Amino acid sequence: MATMAIKMMIAATACGHLRLYLNFIQIPPTRILTSSCYSYGGSGIRKSVPFYFSTTYYENQSLLKFPFKACIMIKSHTWRAPIMPMDGVTFHLIANELNALLTGGRVDKITQPERDEVIITVRSQGDNHNLLLSASAGCARAHITKIKKSNPLEPPNLCMLMRKHLIGGRIRFVRQALSDRIVEIGIEHIDELGDQSEKTIICEFMGKHSNIILVNKDGRIMESARRVTEAISSVREVLPGLMYVRPPSHGKIPFDELDENALSNALSASSGLLSKTLSGVISGLSSPLARELAFRVTGNEDARMEEIDTRRTANRIIKEMESILSAPSPSVQLNDAGEAMDLLAFEYKSRASFSKKHFLTLSEAIDDYYYLRDLEERMKQKSAAVHKVIKNNIERLEKKIALQLEALEGGEHMEEYRIKGELLSACPHLVKKGMKKVFIPNYYDENLREMEIALDERLNATANAQKYFKLYRKAQSAKKLAEEQRQLAAEELNYLEGQMENLRKCTDESSLWELRSELVKLNYIKDTSTRRQVKALPPSAPFKYASDDGTEIFVGKNNLQNEKLTFSAEPNEWWLHVKDAPGSHVIVKSENPTDETMLFAAKLAAKHSSLSTGSNVPVDYTRRKFVKKPSGSKPGFVIYTHQRTVFVTPE
Repeated sequence: MATMAIKMMIAATACGHLRLYLNFIQIPPTRILTSSCYSYGGSGIRKSVPFYFSTTYYENQSLLKFPFKACIMIKSHTWRAPIMPMDGVTFHLIANELNALLTGGRVDKITQPERDEVIITVRSQGDNHNLLLSASAGCARAHITKIKKSNPLEPPNLCMLMRKHLIGGRIRFVRQALSDRIVEIGIEHIDELGDQSEKTIICEFMGKHSNIILVNKDGRIMESARRVTEAISSVREVLPGLMYVRPPSHGKIPFDELDENALSNALSASSGLLSKTLSGVISGLSSPLARELAFRVTGNEDARMEEIDTRRTANRIIKEMESILSAPSPSVQLNDAGEAMDLLAFEYKSRASFSKKHFLTLSEAIDDYYYLRDLEERMKQKSAAVHKVIKNNIERLEKKIALQLEALEGGEHMEEYRIKGELLSACPHLVKKGMKKVFIPNYYDENLREMEIALDERLNATANAQKYFKLYRKAQSAKKLAEEQRQLAAEELNYLEGQMENLRKCTDESSLWELRSELVKLNYIKDTSTRRQVKALPPSAPFKYASDDGTEIFVGKNNLQNEKLTFSAEPNEWWLHVKDAPGSHVIVKSENPTDETMLFAAKLAAKHSSLSTGSNVPVDYTRRKFVKKPSGSKPGFVIYTHQRTVFVTPE
């Protein structure tokens, strides 16, 4: 890990603004990750704007948090390599695998669980196979899946049209088109007139431009997952009734039609890195695969064109590509924690030392690799609107609190107004009409220094004194109102920070719907739901864990769950919550749990909180009977007594 020296100065103004000055020495280029929210306590600022700053090293990433009061926390995260893209070679291998498995199979069922995802159940070789076709921008893919998904109450047009024309049909082929990220599935069926007909599902797996398109035997588009108008793309339209046009090619050499002369000539005309040249002249090659080929033929991923013999290199590249295409070896590359990092369709010799999980089929590897990734991506998409509402309201409250703090600062003149009024009342003989100012000994000053008091020359001493008393009462009222407003805003901000944490814990549509419904009731979001939508979603369940001795521990996912979980527990069961920060309610279903069980529960409370990335996190615990909900308080808000505190590090 590279060395780093930091010179830091933190200056905090009276109103709570944070100034941060950093001078980094001997580090690579840096980037700001994000800036988070304020958090205010009863007597002022409890924790100010965390400032996130990262420095990426060769094999590690360090995250430095600089919150208010110069509290610095440094946490290391496991380095993640760039995700291996599903390139043309990978789709070639998966198309061959699917073709061997599904050709001749009968289409029995079609569902569309997501707007950009279709699952076709095919009966083939004596078994049912669920073929998943996804045009998700971040997870576009085609493979056999074992993951069960729920479906919308009303299927989209594409799904209904596929059901009408394809169910009962037979798979004729699954093939790759143009050596690119395009897979075509031909299905033969009997049409409405009883004649033999054929339809083709064309899957274009191209990032945000991915699509699933149904075309008839003449190549005319019937429907698609995404309709592309002229306003969206000037290159080609994808609309029902139009003839299907393939995406424009880039004039590269197909990876499965490599010719030694053509490849040698292309290499000779290039300079720079060999890997970059390969991805530029051969279609279907991702950058990681191009680097792998460079490693295989030269022993160096970063080999340069001027270092190689182009004809010999071209010959070896062709042989290596033949080896790759004829011998798939699907696996998932793992990091030190055993987490999936990359999907590998074949054996990467340049990654021989990495830990891997091997699979019998490429479909199994893709299904395993994309399961959690796709789930996270879907939840991110579905929660984006709620996230934006919470974020905007947090920013609104931050600005409001800053203004209230400035107003409270202005209250420092309040006592000065009172003193001037009292001095004028005590010494009216020193004031004459027409005077613009007067100097009166200040008996509140131990040295009796004279205080200069500005006067309204039209008024006498008593009237001037009353004017200052009026300013005092006005400032006093303003300060009281500002403090009340600041306190209310702080409470609301604390609630919304908790909701942001709850949003992070949403793992399914039910928990997301419950969180959204709560925000609707509190008028943060306009209700656009239908009664049918509400009935369609079952209530979500809290997280359930078991300690080593089998004691059950429950963790709430949102405020509604937290309340239900807490107040349905037995009075002498144990309740835990991270101290002074947003987090889940945790219930230990035992009146006399072991110390090990309580420690495990405390770590869960820390893990499911806004302090989940910290260490020595304070967690309060008490009997459930000592937890109360104030009348009229927001969902999830409780007060508690008889608590003890334990410090843990989340796992």
